[in-house]
Amino acid sequence: MPQACYRCNVVLTVFGAVFLMALSAYSGDKGPGPFGQGEWPSYGADTANSKYAPLDQIHKDNVKALQIAWRWSSVDNAILKGHPELWTMVNEATPLMIAGRLYTSTSLSQVAAIDARTGQTLWVYDPESYTQGSPPNLGFVHRGVAYWADGETQRIFIGTGDAQLIALDAKTGQPVPEFGAHGRIDLKQSLHRWADPALYGVTSPPVICRDVVIVGSSILDYPRVKAMPPGDVRGFDVRTGQQRWAFHAVPQSEEPGVDTWENDSWQHTGNTNVWTVMSCDEQLGYVYLPFSTPSNDYYGGQRPGNNLFAESLVALQAETGARVWHFQMVHHGVWDYDLPAAPNLVDITVEGQRIQAVAQVTKQGFCYVFDRVTGTPVWPIEERPVPQSSVPGEKTAPTQPFPTKPLPFEQQGITPNDVMDFTPELHQIALRILHKHGYGPLFTPPTEQGMITVPGVAGGASWSGAAVHPETGVLYVPSFTLPTILRVRKAADGEGPYTYVGVVNFGLGGPQGLPLVKPPYGRITAINLNTGEHLWMRPVGEGPREHAALRHLHLPPLGWPRRSFPLLTKSLLFVAQQGILRSLGPSPRRNAEELELQNQEAVLRAFDPDNGALIAQIALPGNASGAPMTYMVDGTQFIVLPIGGAGQPAELVALRLP
Repeated sequence: MPQACYRCNVVLTVFGAVFLMALSAYSGDKGPGPFGQGEWPSYGADTANSKYAPLDQIHKDNVKALQIAWRWSSVDNAILKGHPELWTMVNEATPLMIAGRLYTSTSLSQVAAIDARTGQTLWVYDPESYTQGSPPNLGFVHRGVAYWADGETQRIFIGTGDAQLIALDAKTGQPVPEFGAHGRIDLKQSLHRWADPALYGVTSPPVICRDVVIVGSSILDYPRVKAMPPGDVRGFDVRTGQQRWAFHAVPQSEEPGVDTWENDSWQHTGNTNVWTVMSCDEQLGYVYLPFSTPSNDYYGGQRPGNNLFAESLVALQAETGARVWHFQMVHHGVWDYDLPAAPNLVDITVEGQRIQAVAQVTKQGFCYVFDRVTGTPVWPIEERPVPQSSVPGEKTAPTQPFPTKPLPFEQQGITPNDVMDFTPELHQIALRILHKHGYGPLFTPPTEQGMITVPGVAGGASWSGAAVHPETGVLYVPSFTLPTILRVRKAADGEGPYTYVGVVNFGLGGPQGLPLVKPPYGRITAINLNTGEHLWMRPVGEGPREHAALRHLHLPPLGWPRRSFPLLTKSLLFVAQQGILRSLGPSPRRNAEELELQNQEAVLRAFDPDNGALIAQIALPGNASGAPMTYMVDGTQFIVLPIGGAGQPAELVALRLP
């Protein structure tokens, strides 16, 4: 295939008859059945990341009776008391449940097994990752572990904040001696370019597909050196730890796609990593990788070209790492629009045709839907002209891909018609704030003066991802609107080798501390993937309707501009919302800003998935900080979710009926 073809959005690899025969004949271990015993064996319920459990002991008529069954205090809390120099981000890990045991990670990269009935700790493994210094980006934070079983052998896998891949015996919590070097692999050692330990770690769980452990990475977003660590994704043998393959996120030498990194920028550009959760189809043997941005998020003058495979969804053969297909959602990205969430794998029926689909939600408010076998878009995706950069040396892509279906689930871009108008006075103040900055439609590039982007760098869909019903094909997408000012300025001495660096102002506010734009500010949208149509949209949270300037208006719920986490069962859609993260300023203990978690409307909401009606709000001891999960054990259904961290004690909270 000519190299020019690799500039296209979709690239298909044609497989020979031998591979097709092998695929149809494959009969390897497919791992534990997702819900044979009401278990939750993967981060998103299953490796398709449905976040769905076909349980109905808790239903519409009794959900209001939910109460706390137990609370588990994270094993991090004792370490933090003894080490005041340590500080963790929020407690983001979602546990697994297999055979009556929960398995979870902690912000300090510890692993714990917990009795699923009582919340009692069964074992703890401490890799002492925190002794190696604070991980990149948000510091000490982690989202979970992976589970694998083969007969009597059961293993738990974690990628740690200091970039170790560790295999543990699920029964005892001890490292597996035959895996790697005494149970661990240093992920920094087999990269194609050296990685500074201060810039490279892991925060999300691996995915295991066809006996291959597939691992991404977390790499510091802010460029410190010209050659930042590469975002290579690698597959390791689940039994021995031997590396099976490596996929170069930035193509090297003669690899397909290298021509999209002009001026030989492929030689030094890093990042372009998969920091979030991955998905896999065990039957196809494909793993789906949501890639992030390349080095220097907001200025690409030193990496001209479309920059494959940055901000792309890439499907690989799990056993070999061979690329099957890809689609790039953002060409030559300068907005930090990395793919933030696990792709959702679901079978749908479109105009009478059954399609094995994959849906990818994005920060920019689009949901891209593909045939997950071939990469063909289910509905047309159009390349449309977008505004161009005025920053010297920058050359942005002339077009970007816009799905024709589904319609966006978030506000995109901003105009004077989009600012808040609760009262004429507030509207005029909001317009004055808007006109102080540059603004425009989606994909308007950053400027030296400052450009407002909407949904914003931290808005739209996030790593909380979406839930999907595997039988109805309805996708439930939490998102929020958080206008962000993106500005680039000339790099100062000691700021790295780049001509320009980005400056980000999160959450541009409006009049009297109210949001700048119209509500809802946080929402959940139900999308029928069989038709591409929106079914309903509902705000999540009361929002600022009791603000002194709004109270007299008696407004309906407005939603909060914060991350929400979905969980779907047979008859209920649960949504848990994060609390407020307030800045405490630069930390004397770590070379970064420190944040404090504050609770607000700490409840678990239950919605009717058919129409979005709010059925119940169950009080929690703190806002959720990660995704909830559910399971059955001894005939009782539990819902468990993480709370705390960032200055509060980290816990797991379990709910059940009386």
